[in-house]
Amino acid sequence: MIHYGGRLFRAVATGETSDVDGDTLFRYEQRGDRLIASYSGGDIDWGSIVGTVHPDGSLTFLYQHVTKSGALRSGECESTPEVLPNGKLRLRERWRWHGGERGESVVEEI
Repeated sequence: MIHYGGRLFRAVATGETSDVDGDTLFRYEQRGDRLIASYSGGDIDWGSIVGTVHPDGSLTFLYQHVTKSGALRSGECESTPEVLPNGKLRLRERWRWHGGERGESVVEEI
């Protein structure tokens, strides 16, 4: 199983309706098969993630954040990991806002 604790990620590709951009930093922690994370930067003032790490290293999680303009947003995501040649992780994400819009993003470990 991939252990996500202490890893930092940054978006390298985002969907049209994403609030996340290349200035958003994600800080992951893990307890057993539970994932927690916080994120901020770019248009995001503060956000949090809670989810599950599956035996194959994939993730299922819920996210919520407040933007710098004060908008509250939430949704759910499934992420598939890929180990890069340098040993860092790339996560391919399929997400859905609560409210229906869907998108895909890619984040990479820094």
